[in-house]
Amino acid sequence: QVQLVESGGGLVQPGGSLRLSCAASGSISSINFMGWYRQAPGKQRELVAGITNHGSTNYAGSVKGRFTISRDNPKNTIYLQMSSLKPEDTAVYYCRGVAALDVWGQGTQVTVSS
Repeated sequence: QVQLVESGGGLVQPGGSLRLSCAASGSISSINFMGWYRQAPGKQRELVAGITNHGSTNYAGSVKGRFTISRDNPKNTIYLQMSSLKPEDTAVYYCRGVAALDVWGQGTQVTVSS
């Protein structure tokens, strides 16, 4: 079973940028859908951005134009480039892969604060 490990989270000031990475322990080329989700304290987990194995992407309205998801199949990694970060982007960010199984990473904390 493929395992997913996120990295790249941290503390950033409003208006700043971060790039999250999600590295898979195996090939992601057959994973139909991969996505980034986030969960803020007291809130439900929500989809931030998703990408199919054909490269089609979708974004939550709150991040459209600020975040970009991409995947590098040879490196078995997906990325989330986050720009113009806002305090409301503060959350634990999770990577998810959906194929025959539904796999989640352990999450990485992103805190946007001055």
